[in-house]
Amino acid sequence: MLLQRLIHGLRAAAWATCLLPAALALAAEEPIQAARLQPGERITLDGTLAHPAWQRAAVFDRSFQIDPVRGVTPTHTTRVQVLYDEQALYVGVTALDPQPELIRAPLVRHDQVNRTQDFVVLYIDPIGARRSAQFFRVSASGGTGDGLHTAANDGEDFSPDFDWDSAVARNAGGYSVVFRIPYATLRYTTAHNGPWRIMLGRRIPRDNVMLTLSVPLPREALSFIDAMQPLEGFELPRDHGFLQLRPTVTLRRSVEQPWAAPSSGNNEAKLSLDAKWRAMPELVVDATLNPDFAQVALDQPQLARSTRFALLLTEKRPFFLESTDLLMSDTDALYTRSVTDPRFGLRSTWRAEELTASGLLLRDKGGGSTLIPGAFGTGFALQPKNDALLTRTQARFGSLSMGTIAGGRAYRDAEGASLGDNLVGGVDAQWLVTDSWRLKAQALGSRTSALDDGAGSLRKANAVRGASAYAGVFGKTERTETDLSVLEISQGYRNDVGFVAQAGTRKLVAKQNLQWFELGPLNQFNAYLNTERTEERGSGVTVLQRWTPGVWMAGPRNSELVVEWTPAEKSRVQRNGPLHDAHYLHFWGQTTPGAWASLIEAWFDTGRLVDVLAGADGRVVPARKFGFELKARPLARLELQPRVESIVFDNPIEGKYREVASQLLAVWHLSAAQTLRAIFQRHSFGRPGIDAQAETAQSLTYTWRRSTSNVFYLGATRGNTGLPATPSRSTEWFAKWQFDIGEVIR
Repeated sequence: MLLQRLIHGLRAAAWATCLLPAALALAAEEPIQAARLQPGERITLDGTLAHPAWQRAAVFDRSFQIDPVRGVTPTHTTRVQVLYDEQALYVGVTALDPQPELIRAPLVRHDQVNRTQDFVVLYIDPIGARRSAQFFRVSASGGTGDGLHTAANDGEDFSPDFDWDSAVARNAGGYSVVFRIPYATLRYTTAHNGPWRIMLGRRIPRDNVMLTLSVPLPREALSFIDAMQPLEGFELPRDHGFLQLRPTVTLRRSVEQPWAAPSSGNNEAKLSLDAKWRAMPELVVDATLNPDFAQVALDQPQLARSTRFALLLTEKRPFFLESTDLLMSDTDALYTRSVTDPRFGLRSTWRAEELTASGLLLRDKGGGSTLIPGAFGTGFALQPKNDALLTRTQARFGSLSMGTIAGGRAYRDAEGASLGDNLVGGVDAQWLVTDSWRLKAQALGSRTSALDDGAGSLRKANAVRGASAYAGVFGKTERTETDLSVLEISQGYRNDVGFVAQAGTRKLVAKQNLQWFELGPLNQFNAYLNTERTEERGSGVTVLQRWTPGVWMAGPRNSELVVEWTPAEKSRVQRNGPLHDAHYLHFWGQTTPGAWASLIEAWFDTGRLVDVLAGADGRVVPARKFGFELKARPLARLELQPRVESIVFDNPIEGKYREVASQLLAVWHLSAAQTLRAIFQRHSFGRPGIDAQAETAQSLTYTWRRSTSNVFYLGATRGNTGLPATPSRSTEWFAKWQFDIGEVIR
């Protein structure tokens, strides 16, 4: 059945391949015109387009509805105008609304601008290749968000924070937005004659959440940014270089209170420095000295105890966020969260039309965890201090991209003696066969002499070698999506600058999705089949095997529903253990009832799952998994966001196991720039009366965000860990100020 669906999908893709280039070319024929500011003209950011210069700027007022029904004439007019001078682009957007009283414009924190609010979003690709685009969001209340959209995985990354400004003005006909995007924020090249590319999107949340774009994006497009339009009439600035110096001052007092032991306190005053230098348009150099990588925001709790494998964490630390797309790959071969606490770091990034490269060199104090991957689980060893190197290059030859990945760590003990190293290197490639089909491949090898001593530490030993290989194909037509991949990792492979949670395995994944649109009250209906098999290399012993049919449907009020049935999931906890047979139903749904509740999300699994903590081999038992999250706005200035996730194994032999991770986030908006945020979270796990433990944390933080580069924090955190009757406590008070010394333009 799956093979037949794949064949039908490939046939449909062949027909769509003939139509997609023409559709994309049609979009490219609709440029947006830019006008130069006259000498002495300055645009004041007040959100209005009252300055006389806007009267000279051409108006682009074509827009195309993408959601909920593609191809329908938009009900809301959006106009775009572009001005520029030697320092920045100015983009003016007029967002007309026939019912301005329905505009949703709550105050929100940075990067919390989403589809539950009225907003406009600007995409800019200064390279012009439509492989990545920086995006800038502004809500009708003036809230901001930014990030990077990468075509290779068609994903948005909100981690990067760029230096830019904006302003909003509400009026009787809707609202207007003015963006100021300095050239120092954009990554461009002077080595090609192609145009910069631009795209304007707008979200309008009503009964249906509408999305309009300034281009007609075909459903067959592999990426959301495939059809960005040219920016014409624009001339590159004469001066390209700049230097940014961004110090951070941190004052911290921490107190540790172990159970039944005296407390100990520590006072710290820390000065950090981040520097960014662009010597030429294509080359950016970043440096960091003694950075403060403490988490001002507590990471969202996860159900981590009932799984055998390590979990990914989102990168939020500023030094690592330059051109984040250059380090991405389908295997997470480079993973910056593996760097724990560097004393210093140096990074160089080259970004041009045909060649991109990025390299990071860091001296890491260590203290985190080194992953020791195996076929049936992930082990951990304490990470000693080390020197780390991460590099990636990519060269493009038309529709073919080829590159290298290399990195490693050299470990040392407290006295400086070598504890061995881990070195990784190899090649990867991507071929855009047609506008709707993409092939990817990667081959890496490793050499490791820093081996786990069996007691949770690394020691120097005879080197072990290993290899990893990946190949995948992804394709889209108007009605289908096909995703096939194989990943093979040898037993000796380890990548300490990447994220490898499993080794000694061969993993095959096949996904097929069929889509229908405008089915009665539904905007879209998808039926899909996902299959996966992971086996131990050499022996062929099954580690995991499952197939999951499911449906996804979308309707009014941003409503979505997923129903999946896994009738047979075969898995082992140990190589010589029994092959467990699990089966379960999975439900997930979300909706946006109204302005008071911007999002309600819930998920529920029920059936027979593997309790991996039951004995040495695990046990299949009745189980339930539940999750719920609410984003509420009970008052205009108050955000409440409770979240809870729980799993229960009804184990009749070892006893019931329960794990619960919960968090309550409360934000009071003092103004558009100032917030008071409280976080309460608890993570409990274990079998009641046997080994139940709990971790709790509370924090209160005042934030003043004057701009992207000028932020002040003042707050306190408190946490408990261990058995409920004998907890260890920690308390911290902190003040943190990040600011720019200035910007020097050569």
